[in-house]
Amino acid sequence: MKSSEIRDMRPDERQEKLGDMKKHLFSLRSQAVTENLENLHAIRNVRRDIARIKTIIRQDQVKGQ
Repeated sequence: MKSSEIRDMRPDERQEKLGDMKKHLFSLRSQAVTENLENLHAIRNVRRDIARIKTIIRQDQVKGQ
């Protein structure tokens, strides 16, 4: 997911996407424990997407003050 895609979302959509990404990360971690994870880089990619979303949310909060 690109930063421009995240910036185009409404704030409530960002929060919803953040929750979905956290659930997906939990699912990937449980797959990794049971050794059913095929794409080993998926966890890293999801963590980076979560960080992007959180960064943009924080930037909007600071800009609003």
